[in-house]
Amino acid sequence: MSKVQELFGSPLKAVNLGTENFFHDLLDQGVSAVHVDWTPPAGGNPELIRALSLLESPEIDAANQVAIDRFLAASPFLVDCRQAIDVIPGMKPNMVLHAGPPITWDRMCGPMRGAIIGVIMLEGFAKTPEEAEQVAASGQIEFSPCHDHDTVGAMGGVISAHMAVHVFQNKKHGNFAYCAVPEGMGGKLLRYGAFAPEVLERLRWIGSEYCNVMHEALSNSEGIDARSLQFQALHMGDEGHNRNKAGTSLLLRALFPLLLKTGISHERLSHVVDFVNGNDGYFLSISMPTSKVCLDVARNVPNSTMVTAMCRNGVDFGIRVSGLGDTWFVGPAQRVVGLYFPGFGDDDANLDMGDSCITETAGIGGFALSGAPAIVQLIGGSPSEGIEISKRMYDITLTENLNYSQPVLNFRGSPTGIDIRKVVSTNILPVITTGSVHKEPGIGQVGAGITTPPMECFSRAVLAFAQQCAQN
Repeated sequence: MSKVQELFGSPLKAVNLGTENFFHDLLDQGVSAVHVDWTPPAGGNPELIRALSLLESPEIDAANQVAIDRFLAASPFLVDCRQAIDVIPGMKPNMVLHAGPPITWDRMCGPMRGAIIGVIMLEGFAKTPEEAEQVAASGQIEFSPCHDHDTVGAMGGVISAHMAVHVFQNKKHGNFAYCAVPEGMGGKLLRYGAFAPEVLERLRWIGSEYCNVMHEALSNSEGIDARSLQFQALHMGDEGHNRNKAGTSLLLRALFPLLLKTGISHERLSHVVDFVNGNDGYFLSISMPTSKVCLDVARNVPNSTMVTAMCRNGVDFGIRVSGLGDTWFVGPAQRVVGLYFPGFGDDDANLDMGDSCITETAGIGGFALSGAPAIVQLIGGSPSEGIEISKRMYDITLTENLNYSQPVLNFRGSPTGIDIRKVVSTNILPVITTGSVHKEPGIGQVGAGITTPPMECFSRAVLAFAQQCAQN
């Protein structure tokens, strides 16, 4: 019997592509069927399909390999703690850095406005919140994205001249990155828009006494290998974005000998240690700049379609692409989907904000959910869902990063190097684990969950890349 005769002599089975309703209709009628979860590339958009066809070339593949090789070779170390004005490139006394792509005072969300009011008073430009609002709107303050200054900031991401920042050096390539020292986990925090007197007083202590002690400990050492800490934390239940308990514990272990070698009094050291130890999320201020200092060496590789930054400011979501330089491709910030703390709901929450999804850009955070079952439960999911999310991210990335392996996936390297072509072609968006913050300044975190960028960011980047290719 020929293959054709064998095929048509066997019972027929239906294969359903796309809409799942048809598949269930077949099953209801007793028809044997298989469902294939499929959508047309680029959502069937002809313009995007044409653009994607222009981006399938050996030159782009080679450029992406260069970008990813630079990223993987980076060697991030925590080397110092200083005031922002002393180390951040381009920082000025009247400059305020913020999370996300560029935004003006009149468009800022409530939590970011509150944080800016706080630092204007912290820096002495105003004595009251009312005066600070007037100063913010007057043009006296220069607002600039953290990313434009080799810096990242959580939530509002607001950093002013005399705030303390961690200093990171990529010892392979020599570049630096910076991140504000975190104030704590709960209560009134500047990054959530609080500007009460106790908030400013804590920031003054961090910017002086805390900063001085940490500077002495770190600057007289070779620094702390941040990649090694991140690798270990991922094997201990962290995903490097929302859960950082293991990373914070590992950081303290690395800091203890450096602090003791300073000869600083027990009383001064105990305040510093208690401050870090009392903040389970402290390591986010390590994982964010670690990701940033590694990704920055993958920027500006001609013809590379690799994403080098993702961030949001509570209004807009922006991405940068290696081969498209410092251009921001922007869409609307998205709502966080997950669980709210008792007494809060959708009407209370601001849209997603912060530079912290630099961790997902580097292949951890939501991309490493498979190994963080505790955080999956917090955001309203299950461990099996976390595993499936991590697996799905391989479809939109360039490589598997063995620097950040995932034990639950048989130590498979974390999916790393988001490719704008793959995102648009597959219609799969990067998954971000995040906290949800109240839309009013100073109330703070109201929940946690997952979110994604808007597809507009990637579609616009693909179209811009195709136009660039056509011109060349």
